[in-house]
Amino acid sequence: MTVTERTDVLVIGSGFGGSIPAYHLAAGGAEVVVLERGPELGAQDFAHDLRIGSYTRIVDLVQGDGITVVAGNCVGGSSVVYFAASLRAPGFVFDREGGLGRRLWPQSVTRSALDPWYDRVEETIPVARQEWGQVPYPGGLFAAACTRAGRTCNPVPVAVDLDRCTNCNWMLGGCRFDAKRSMLLNYLPAATAAGAEVRALHEVQTIAPATTPGYRYRVAYSVLDGDDYRVPVSAGAIEAKIVVVAAGAVGTPVLLQRSAPLLGGMPRAVGRYFSGNGDRVSIADVDEDKVSDLLGLERGPGSPYDAFPVGKPIGSMSYDRLDPQAPEFTRFSLQQIYFPGITNILAQATDDPATSWFGVEKKELRARWRSWLSVLAMTEDDNEGRFGLPPATGSFTRVASSVGLSTLRYRPTANTLRGWAAADDEARAVLERDGLARVRPWSEAVGGSLSAHPLSSCRMGDDPATSALDDRNELRGHPGLFVTDGAAVPTSLCVNPSLTIAALAERACPHIVDRAADAGVKVRYGAPAPDGSTSGRRGVLKLSTKERR
Repeated sequence: MTVTERTDVLVIGSGFGGSIPAYHLAAGGAEVVVLERGPELGAQDFAHDLRIGSYTRIVDLVQGDGITVVAGNCVGGSSVVYFAASLRAPGFVFDREGGLGRRLWPQSVTRSALDPWYDRVEETIPVARQEWGQVPYPGGLFAAACTRAGRTCNPVPVAVDLDRCTNCNWMLGGCRFDAKRSMLLNYLPAATAAGAEVRALHEVQTIAPATTPGYRYRVAYSVLDGDDYRVPVSAGAIEAKIVVVAAGAVGTPVLLQRSAPLLGGMPRAVGRYFSGNGDRVSIADVDEDKVSDLLGLERGPGSPYDAFPVGKPIGSMSYDRLDPQAPEFTRFSLQQIYFPGITNILAQATDDPATSWFGVEKKELRARWRSWLSVLAMTEDDNEGRFGLPPATGSFTRVASSVGLSTLRYRPTANTLRGWAAADDEARAVLERDGLARVRPWSEAVGGSLSAHPLSSCRMGDDPATSALDDRNELRGHPGLFVTDGAAVPTSLCVNPSLTIAALAERACPHIVDRAADAGVKVRYGAPAPDGSTSGRRGVLKLSTKERR
């Protein structure tokens, strides 16, 4: 027999989209329970290696049809495994029309309207501004190449304590030094200090109407075996007056799809319009001699570069192609980035499919891996991903500890391909100038395109036909049910999305508090930042009061 508990607010997921509402609701006086599918680990538990059973505990590789998605699977969500780049989306993003030919973001959500919420997140995390002397050597090389090609380049703001950072370059496995400012160091501990309860290894399966008067939703979950996430060891259910879904852009739509028969249907946009943030990765095979001859750089005696794995994963970035006057699907950013050695097989050695994946050229290319430079282009894609029928349980069919098969189907449209081609051309123009490097895109032969920035699968908007949420992150037709993770972001952003996800979650919190109060929860909005800072709160209190009238 399944035991049913009750709480004021139930939060599903503990990444950016879950931790932020959990903090504000708990700090405001509500009883909050957070259910997280992954394990709970701390700095002392993170292993800086690529062994099966270490990083695979907290990272999921989810393969769909035409795309593979990388996501976090632990308390703290993707904030634990992300590379900490923290950027505000360009203003033109909020006016995007995509392939539909009309504005996709809500009219009430603009860059200027979101800036106070960005301020609050940056204060809370907080975000650090790197100086050039703090940028790792690969970032400096990319900046030098940009300058020589007549482009600009800037250090990337990061959610990192730069004084504590050892530049170990193991961010994917979690930070052993508590230098990366994940949710484990700010919103989550503040939420638990305010009384929220976080339960790890709890995978939510369905959301249904509650049976207890005064409660809206009944959330059923499985408790997973910590050694094999495919094995449920028990089950339970919790009824809540408010439910916040933040299971990620791969998990949230699947949970809602499975719950549709129980809740009387779902908005049409649930599980549609998925975006991989337009991510496009290339490898530059750098000529060491040219680094010295053309750029005048030398890392050490007789070693101009030889530094692919050195330093933080992300150091520098070019914004030159983020021109608001340029046509849509031609705008993008280029970012220097490092991916762990396990991904080295993905670089295409040649343009010939017969030799790009195997053969002498591939072996020779991989042998030079320390002379590589990775470039991530974040482009304007066309929201062309769509989820099929949900599996019986979970967000996907888990076939190994960190590998899953999804019903997500992704076929890039001509618009998306145009953006990728423009980004490829720009990367070559910068890095292949005078033979400095040879740029090779990652292969799509095995897992399709790859994204670590899944978005938009349950997006907000003004048009009920093309958006699942209203402009306050509430699921259409289901009062008191909110979505606050990357699934809510309407479009690709041309920059790393974590800060925008967090700002939108902050913006949603006053409305969630209002819904909770309407449901009889004794709660109020207005808590300071988790560290006690109040300048960000002052910036949003007047704004949030005005929006809620």
